[in-house]
This record gives sequence, C-alpha cells and structure tokens, in this order.
Amino acid sequence: MNGPRILVAGIGNIFLGDDAFGVEVVQRMARRGTPEHVRVVDFGIRGLDLAYALLEDYDAAILVDAAAQGEEPGTLYVLEPETPATDAEPQAALMGAHGMNPMRVLETVRAMGGRPKQVLVVGCEPSTLGEEGEGAMGLSAPVEAAVGAAIVIVESLIAEITEAHQAVMVA
Repeated sequence: MNGPRILVAGIGNIFLGDDAFGVEVVQRMARRGTPEHVRVVDFGIRGLDLAYALLEDYDAAILVDAAAQGEEPGTLYVLEPETPATDAEPQAALMGAHGMNPMRVLETVRAMGGRPKQVLVVGCEPSTLGEEGEGAMGLSAPVEAAVGAAIVIVESLIAEITEAHQAVMVA
C-alpha cells in the first residue's frame, strides 16, 4: 500500500434531513473510487463502530458531518477538534451503539487507550435536521449543492496528508 492510511468517515442520520450530509458525501466518494490507502466508510449513526475503527492505526481520519456553526446553510468548514494532551488521563465516556456525536466518539477512543494521530472534520452548515419527533428524508437544496464541493475538499485533504507523509518518508 502506497501512502498513509486514511479513514474517511461519513456521519449522520438519513432520516433527519441535512444530518445525512456526511453519509451522502462518502457514498458518492465510494462510487468515484479512492486511492488504495484510503478507506471510505458510511458510519451513519454507529458511533461505537467509528470509535473501534479509530483505534486502528490510521495516520489520519477525516470525519464528514453536518456541523452547525451559525453560518448560511451549505457553508463548508474544515475543523480540527482539540484533543487533550497525550499524558492526560482519559475520562470514561459512555456512548450508545446507535448514537453519533463525533466529540463523544473521540472521547471514547481516548478512554479506550487510542490516540488518533490526526483528525479533521469536514462540516456543512445544515438548513434542517428534521423536526423533533419527525423525520425528514433528503438534503435541503443548499446542503445538496455543497456535496460536490465537500468531496473536492476531502480529496484535497487526502492529497495534502499523502504529500506530507511522503515528504516525511523521504527525509
């Protein structure tokens, strides 16, 4: 395998409108194909499955999710979640098998002794996440329009991570 091991994880609930953003991005990426050192997975709402995947020896993980930051719907972000110092004691994290909160997933990974090397979040400002108690299938127009640009961002992050890894290997 050439290149660093990279996990691209789609996160979201397809029954809650724009929350399905991450799922849609990785499904389209999987159809397009990715380099052999990149694993693209639709985790949906399976937070525990993602936590176990992050315990594997990946050089980087890119989480793709709806992320409300107070901007216009469809706005894309690249965020790098803060992680505690490696010598900090992990806090016990309780997480259900069918729930997905990326920060809770990272806390769970640390509580299980994992230390992801690099984690990035490609987020999209949602327009709707479905009404309380009601589902909403499909992405809103602004979020749907952002899917292609999000794929470009994820692919550029993969290229940057790969180039940085190769530069270190040569040095």
